[in-house]
Amino acid sequence: MNLQCVVLQSDCNNCGGILIQYESAAGLCPSAGTVLWRRLRNSVYGCSWRRCSCLFVCLSVCVAFCSNGVEPSSRPAADRTLVRVQELTPHRGGQLVWVRARIHTSRAKGKQCFLVLRQQQFNVQALVAVGDRASKQMVKFAANITKESIVDVEAVVQTVEQKIESCSQQDVELHIERIFVISQAEPRLPLQLEDAVRPETEGEEEGRATVNQDTKLDNRVIDLRTTTSQAIFRLQSGVCQLFRDTLINKGFVEIQTPKIISAASEGGANVFTVSYFKTSAYLAQSPQLYKQMCICADFDKVFCVGPVFRAEDSNTHRHLTEFVGLDIEMAFNYHYHEVIDSITDTMVQIFKGLRDHFQTEIQTVGKQYPSEPFKFLEPTLRLEYREAVAMLRAAGVEMGDEEDLSTPNEKLLGRLVKEKYDTDFYVLDKYPLAVRPFYTMPDPNNPKYSNSYDMFMRGEEILSGAQRVHDAQLLTERALHHGIDLEKIKAYIDSFRYGAPPHAGGGIGLERVTMLYLGLHNVRQTSMFPRDPKRLTP
Repeated sequence: MNLQCVVLQSDCNNCGGILIQYESAAGLCPSAGTVLWRRLRNSVYGCSWRRCSCLFVCLSVCVAFCSNGVEPSSRPAADRTLVRVQELTPHRGGQLVWVRARIHTSRAKGKQCFLVLRQQQFNVQALVAVGDRASKQMVKFAANITKESIVDVEAVVQTVEQKIESCSQQDVELHIERIFVISQAEPRLPLQLEDAVRPETEGEEEGRATVNQDTKLDNRVIDLRTTTSQAIFRLQSGVCQLFRDTLINKGFVEIQTPKIISAASEGGANVFTVSYFKTSAYLAQSPQLYKQMCICADFDKVFCVGPVFRAEDSNTHRHLTEFVGLDIEMAFNYHYHEVIDSITDTMVQIFKGLRDHFQTEIQTVGKQYPSEPFKFLEPTLRLEYREAVAMLRAAGVEMGDEEDLSTPNEKLLGRLVKEKYDTDFYVLDKYPLAVRPFYTMPDPNNPKYSNSYDMFMRGEEILSGAQRVHDAQLLTERALHHGIDLEKIKAYIDSFRYGAPPHAGGGIGLERVTMLYLGLHNVRQTSMFPRDPKRLTP
């Protein structure tokens, strides 16, 4: 039986030294506890002060588990309440608390050991010092606990005179009286978390280590523990929640659409083909067709959140082969701008919610990746495509009236809009018909243009949308024009033969929204387990 022990310390009545006691903190069986306690008792009682050095061996193997098959989850709950690190504030000064956290760093100095305990994006300094409640051996033990180990500590919350700038909890520290290792990490970590959160500029200027993106992604479980990653994905969760709450309050219905389909959603070659029993199928490039079918089925206003697949061999900072789509579709009464207004208001509500409720996360990310605060207008700025082309031409760009925007021109336009209108979020309306998908409604006043639009954040596209063709005959003509096999989209076209309301919508990339709102520079930072042409793991 592989035993390790938990120790408490108190004055020994016999010699004034240290008395080791056994406490079952991890579900050790009673028989194992009895054997261990007898062994420790026999080595201590009646000893002289000179013999107390024999206790070092016992102290150095403190805390953990018994290999008798008893799992911690099957033992009775301890009579204690764990306090969140985030809740450690000056109003708890003088209180004795229990905290569970990871060892972020440790530093021994003489008769004391400083620890930084981390819990998600929050951390606090802790101190183990030789005194009435801690021995020299306990200090040495605490210093030897490996980084990233999970520990339970009983400690007194002490306010500090000088702020602890390196921790999120700057006004307090913990004075530890007991410490238990709940799960011990291996000594060698694939990357150091303090290196992974160090700003690149600081690393370059001071010659300190930083961690490159591929190393972070190869060891994603460790990288996701960093305060920056914790903040990014908690804010991203907020984007989804705000998206859902806003649309549900507007009367939308959330739907789920198939991801294995019989024909390419968008047409073209950027589609993954999969084997489907005795035939082939495709991974959905968009829930577009099914959103529209739901509108035809009188759901009126729908949205969905789910994976989208694009077989684009693009290794840029903003492209993924799988991303999370936030998709919207709604019927309108008189003009497709009703839909634009609904979508832009949804985005504004998301921006407001992030600004008002996620400042901790925004500031945490900003420490490693500084950026200007995201700006937006109410109502949202809307420009026509021809206006954008004119602005670019005035800035020296040569491009045709019906030419699609290149990535550099999108970014330049974003800078021009920011300079002129002081906003990071805007809509570009009336795109050339030639650069839009087959189901896009042509502009009735100018057949070279369409009732379609894109939305931009910091000069990069985050949504592409349009009024959809809702007439089966026109839809058939447009599909043939794009070279799409009508047999493969027969069910889609047929859904418009029995009366379909005019409607429009769009698809938003969740990872891009998160990236651009925070001012980050690579979408892989905002994809929890990114997929691109070169990455299929972890």
